[in-house]
Amino acid sequence: QVQLVESGGGLVQPGESLRLSCAASGSIFSSSAMGWYRQAPGKQRELVAAITSGDSTNYADSVKGRFTISRDNAKNAVYLQMNSLKPEDTAVYYCNAPLGSSWSVWSKYVRWDWGQGTQVTVSS
Repeated sequence: QVQLVESGGGLVQPGESLRLSCAASGSIFSSSAMGWYRQAPGKQRELVAAITSGDSTNYADSVKGRFTISRDNAKNAVYLQMNSLKPEDTAVYYCNAPLGSSWSVWSKYVRWDWGQGTQVTVSS
């Protein structure tokens, strides 16, 4: 079982940036698509960015142009650069390996147990 550890969250003002990191144990990381998910209070967890094993990227419309997902297979790590943050980006952010071959399936099914997440709060 792969273990996931997210870090890099914090409290920032609107318009500022944060870079989240996710460290994954296990040798199958490089062959897995990876995604960043978030869950705001009272809302369902949603997929915001995904990167395939071939480094193709996809984004939710709400973050397109502001967030960038990347990965470093040598370090078993995936990153989320978040720019121009908005109050509505406030959530706990998680990484995981999405299952399936489409955004809608990725949004619902993941391969591993969830980590503890990292809190991102955007507020003035």
